[in-house]
Amino acid sequence: MKSLIASAHIEPDTRFRVTPFADRANPFVSLRIEGDSVEIALLACLGTSDALRALAAAAIEAAGALDAMTAAPVPAGR
Repeated sequence: MKSLIASAHIEPDTRFRVTPFADRANPFVSLRIEGDSVEIALLACLGTSDALRALAAAAIEAAGALDAMTAAPVPAGR
């Protein structure tokens, strides 16, 4: 991954869009994460599908962690 540090909150209305660019010389896919005032574009070239799958798996793990937090009772005093 090329270096850039960004921070944004995913909200319930966050939008996601995938756009393939089938340029013969340099094909890639754009994965856009869009909110009201923030837009992040991840560009993935040929050979990076495993990295995208790992990103998807990490997102599923994060969603599971949030679901577990919702289901867990909150200790008294918090």
